[in-house]
Amino acid sequence: MTPAELSSTVLHAVRRAVDAGELDVTVPARAVVATPGPGGCGDYATNIALQLARPAGQPPYRVAEVLRSYLVGVDGVADVVLTGPGFLNISLGGAAPAALVEEILSAGTRYGHADAPDNSVVRLHCPHDLRAVVVADAVARVLRCQGALVRVTAEGFDREWTAALGVRVDGVGPAPVSPPVTVRPVPAPADPLPLGRDAARWALLHPAAHDRPRIGDEHLAQREGNPLFRVRYAHARSRALTRNAADLGFAAEPGPVPDAPQDLLAALGDHPRVLAAAAAHRAPDRIARHLVAVADAALPFLPTVLPRGGEKPSAAHRARLALAEAAGTVLAGGLTLLGIDAPDHL
Repeated sequence: MTPAELSSTVLHAVRRAVDAGELDVTVPARAVVATPGPGGCGDYATNIALQLARPAGQPPYRVAEVLRSYLVGVDGVADVVLTGPGFLNISLGGAAPAALVEEILSAGTRYGHADAPDNSVVRLHCPHDLRAVVVADAVARVLRCQGALVRVTAEGFDREWTAALGVRVDGVGPAPVSPPVTVRPVPAPADPLPLGRDAARWALLHPAAHDRPRIGDEHLAQREGNPLFRVRYAHARSRALTRNAADLGFAAEPGPVPDAPQDLLAALGDHPRVLAAAAAHRAPDRIARHLVAVADAALPFLPTVLPRGGEKPSAAHRARLALAEAAGTVLAGGLTLLGIDAPDHL
């Protein structure tokens, strides 16, 4: 069961509870599932019971108990545990990792994107400041991937910014009459253009908007201490594995990976939620930090993918390769949304 399928399963449980008269609520359009927080357990958690408690006129924990009875026993759900005021912690069956990998590889770099436009229109406006324009450009990319129509305006714009950093705006001048969303991050303390497009954009986007970015050569360093390097290196390594596997005569095929790192599976499954949250909060830094988490979870796993010595490729190797390719796909898609190149060779 993929995160999207689990979300639908949770909503179906709500509908069944409503039809049975145990809950008197309007079924929401969406149920958010994410990796469990502190004190949680299982593969995913949802706060749907807390969301429905007030309209249901019942305590959150009671709503969670009702929903648990409709989730336990569903195909793909191994167990449901209640924690805190009413969080539902869901453990999935063993096929979940394979289904997740298959979903990612099927969607490609559009994994986590909206299926269709949602007809919402967002107007972003920023001052004549390079970091503000870069952040607005990234926010616009993320909003568009979630189905919104976006227009970006700025109080001033230098043409060299487009050539150097790939940013663009739809209009220059004062804020439009209709109230826009103002993008005003803390300005950069120095000119990032000498870093080049990719490092400069990372330097401006990785910190939260309220944090002052560091502009220095550390963003160009080819070493583990540089988060951008780790993200791009993990992506390049995943692509190298695909090439090496082809030389050995096998290709990726999603399947059970008994020793799959749970932190990697959790990070990959969380990608759609991160994109949605980054769009909702106008915070591309959330994507940057998420990519670092994916890379850090993937890097220790990648050396285990290919056969060793005289070992022949097996179904386990094909499944590991599929998981590695899924990690690379998520990294490439996230970097693209930040306007940063994801090279196959590094």
